[in-house]
Amino acid sequence: MVQEFINKVRSGEIDVVEHTKKVIAQCKELNAKYNCFTVITEELALQQAAAVKKNPKGRLAGVPLSVKDCLCVKGVESAAGSAVLEGYKPLFSATAVQKCVDEGAIIIGKTSQDEFGFGGFSVNVGIGKKVPLNPHDIERACGGSSGGSASMTFLAAGRFPHISLAESTGGSIVNPASFCGVLGLCPTYGRVSRYGLIDYGNSLDKIGPMALSVHDLALVQSIISGHDPKDSTSIQAQAPDFLPFLNKGVKGLKVGVIKELIGEGVDKSVKQAVQNAIGILKKNGAIITEISLPLTQKYSIPVYYLLATAEASTNLAKYCGMRYGAHEKLEGGFNEYFTNVRSTHFGKEAKRRIILGTFARMAGFRDAYYIKALALRTKITQEFKKAFASVDILVSPTVPTLALKFKDISKLSPLQNYLFDIMTVGPNLAGMPHLNVPVGKPEGLPAGMLLVSDHLQEGVLLQAAALLEHDLPSGNGKENSGSDASISAMNNFKTSKSSAKSVKG
Repeated sequence: MVQEFINKVRSGEIDVVEHTKKVIAQCKELNAKYNCFTVITEELALQQAAAVKKNPKGRLAGVPLSVKDCLCVKGVESAAGSAVLEGYKPLFSATAVQKCVDEGAIIIGKTSQDEFGFGGFSVNVGIGKKVPLNPHDIERACGGSSGGSASMTFLAAGRFPHISLAESTGGSIVNPASFCGVLGLCPTYGRVSRYGLIDYGNSLDKIGPMALSVHDLALVQSIISGHDPKDSTSIQAQAPDFLPFLNKGVKGLKVGVIKELIGEGVDKSVKQAVQNAIGILKKNGAIITEISLPLTQKYSIPVYYLLATAEASTNLAKYCGMRYGAHEKLEGGFNEYFTNVRSTHFGKEAKRRIILGTFARMAGFRDAYYIKALALRTKITQEFKKAFASVDILVSPTVPTLALKFKDISKLSPLQNYLFDIMTVGPNLAGMPHLNVPVGKPEGLPAGMLLVSDHLQEGVLLQAAALLEHDLPSGNGKENSGSDASISAMNNFKTSKSSAKSVKG
């Protein structure tokens, strides 16, 4: 918990400048092994530490803050993990980042990610970038796309207080939080300003915190929430103080278990860890029921990848080397130059998603795919809203498996890669807040449970997470959870290669 550290900074017991120097040294050492950062901001951190030392009144006074690379930090390279934006140093900071700095947080670096957020394992880093490694096993992935944020958050445990600002489009906060064994909160769409975020999909992108304790998560979420006139998607809702929710307990809380997402296709060890956590909620007075979300289970993957790639295709069109993005020698016509810049500086997955999205929004296919996907998105949102008429929280595993090894990820087809988002794309399509809670360590690797609530009900997620944080055992299940079995299990989900066709038809 960062609160004890903040109190010592305020009292002068901790010299925040000297502490920051030690933190930066540790970050450099950790980064050499785990590749958590794209940039370590030593000079900026020491400047901010000196300012905090003079005036340590902020709610995050002296707390080290890492920031996902797609969030702008003034004067610091912010490239969204892509070579096409290498060297870009914004003239402003994202609103969420600035709110933390205004409360005394100290930026220690930009964290590694999938290029523009395109991935679930943080292996799709941009050309010339390094893949972040899982802190529990460097042969395994961190999850994506906020892999560096999750890895650094876990690595900070026992070394120094730390929080991280991450970003999610289809599960990029909770997914890596599950793989690395930390807490990750993706708030309601519009709850946190998107100003200063290098976008992937405008109707899907959200900024949220990662932390080691529910208290820290609630504190940061309270700070970064609120309306921002600079962001047209920002909700006109008062930012609440989320800390009082942590002492409410779960007696009488109605919890719905999503039956389609906790059965076939989920690793036995992950399923057991989640069921144990559900049992703890029940033991403490929660009312457990089963909820069915058939539309979400069947259509969320194809709907998400049609809409997200269409938006990405539009958003990334500006990186053509003329006004934005990397430059090349001016030769040939515009199309030739445009093609050369993008072919040279975009990675394989970025190219794949641009092509998919361009296809989906072309005149001849827009009605058949894009418009149909929009209609299904509305139906999925309505299905969630109907569920929340009878329950307060929905639960499922966060991801179907434990963290995979890199050698096994390399064998996955693009569709198998996309299927790992099966638990998380539904809440993101609906704009619902969701939170990963670590629920054990089968085979020495973290398992995560996903909590989902209705719009603007982040408090109830933190309420349940606080109970689980205190009551869950460390967890050391012995079930076999090898990567090969995990990949095989994923193929049991009913979402198939024909899903996109079913959207069309």
